[in-house]
Amino acid sequence: TTNTLLPSLVYGENTSWETGEDAAPWASLGSLLTGGGWTPSPLDIVPPFLSLFAFQGIFVLGLPYALLHSGYSGLFLIILAAALCCYTGKILIACLYEENEDGQLVRVRDTYEDIANACCKKLSPRLGGIFVNVTQVMELVMTCVLYLVVSGNLLSHSFPYVPVTKTTWSVIAFVTLLPCVFIKTLKIVSKLSQLCSLVHLIIILVVTTYCLTQIHRWSWAKFRLSVEFEDFLVSVGVIIFSYTSQIFLPTLEGSMKNPAEFSCMLNWTHFFACVLKTTFALTAFLTWGEETKEVITDNLPSFLQTLVNLCLLTKALLSYPLPFFAATEIVYACISGGNHSNYSSPLFALGVRGSFLLVTLLMAMFIPHFALLMGLTGSVTGAAMTFLLPSLFHLKLKWKKLSFSEKCADISVFILGFLFNTSFFSSPFLSSFFPLFSTSLCQGENENI
Repeated sequence: TTNTLLPSLVYGENTSWETGEDAAPWASLGSLLTGGGWTPSPLDIVPPFLSLFAFQGIFVLGLPYALLHSGYSGLFLIILAAALCCYTGKILIACLYEENEDGQLVRVRDTYEDIANACCKKLSPRLGGIFVNVTQVMELVMTCVLYLVVSGNLLSHSFPYVPVTKTTWSVIAFVTLLPCVFIKTLKIVSKLSQLCSLVHLIIILVVTTYCLTQIHRWSWAKFRLSVEFEDFLVSVGVIIFSYTSQIFLPTLEGSMKNPAEFSCMLNWTHFFACVLKTTFALTAFLTWGEETKEVITDNLPSFLQTLVNLCLLTKALLSYPLPFFAATEIVYACISGGNHSNYSSPLFALGVRGSFLLVTLLMAMFIPHFALLMGLTGSVTGAAMTFLLPSLFHLKLKWKKLSFSEKCADISVFILGFLFNTSFFSSPFLSSFFPLFSTSLCQGENENI
């Protein structure tokens, strides 16, 4: 049944990673929600190089473009985001535990949703969980949209001689995804998804290696000292989105035989992720400078570009069903209370899935801009789930036990997350966003922003 294929982050149950036939689907859903292709295992401590995959999704390809519009501050933000995400991951896990009568920490909550419900129980027992689920669905839907947008981008640059806009290519990619409405389990896509994640890592290494061969072109003068405010906001969102993984951390920590090692694993994972992201973004930007494009593979020479783009296209299309499936399952769980009784109605199931597909297509058509969508997602849902809520929940549940410095740290993270989250609604950003939204279909997509 579908219930046996979803981890506790969807249903709010205390479950652990299974072994055997159903292990791959579970791991695939987990790797989706952390942005990469990683199969967790109940070891004493998850090896850092395996955890690293959780932070290396296809959207890391937008980091060089973020540096183009943020300059030296972008390098600082990549490092700062890693440190802050590591910190908020730890305090989020701390919210899962309470002290018993003997002063020992006991795990009393299992998911992000449980933490949110505990913080809002005086207002409404399920209010916090509903908010977290809505935010999570929004992020999953935006992830689907990004897969469609990047597919259109990759097809457009792979076949430049075909007189078709990027939006039309996205529609063509969408047609290949229509069978997603019939997916009931992740077994169909899990193994291929994990293989594609390995291919993606190889592609990252190929791009980095090519950039290293062009070291004679590098110049630090390519970095900007001053940046445009609205462009900087997009860059902030792109960087935050590349690190988002807090949704999945409670399930990961619960899957470990020795949860005490979780903090150490998180430190090493974010350290190596920061090093890899910084190295990749820096080498790519130093190679192409002002010519850096939204998807960095578009800068590769023609003999590499088509092959690499088609490999990434395959990965993007095979990755789409994972966030799509997770989003529809959350909706099913909310509607049916977790028992999926509505699966008895095929028409209802097709209606929900078809609606999700249509929403992602329409958004990809109206906003066919990879970096802009990444910035939007990172600034709104990414900042909320990664910075705002963990710090707020930690203050709420642990206020009496926190030291002054810990309270200051949480408040600082909350304020920073609030600024990131509300930056999207600033007038400069809105003025650049809504004209694109209203004119994309009419004008096509003949230029990069």
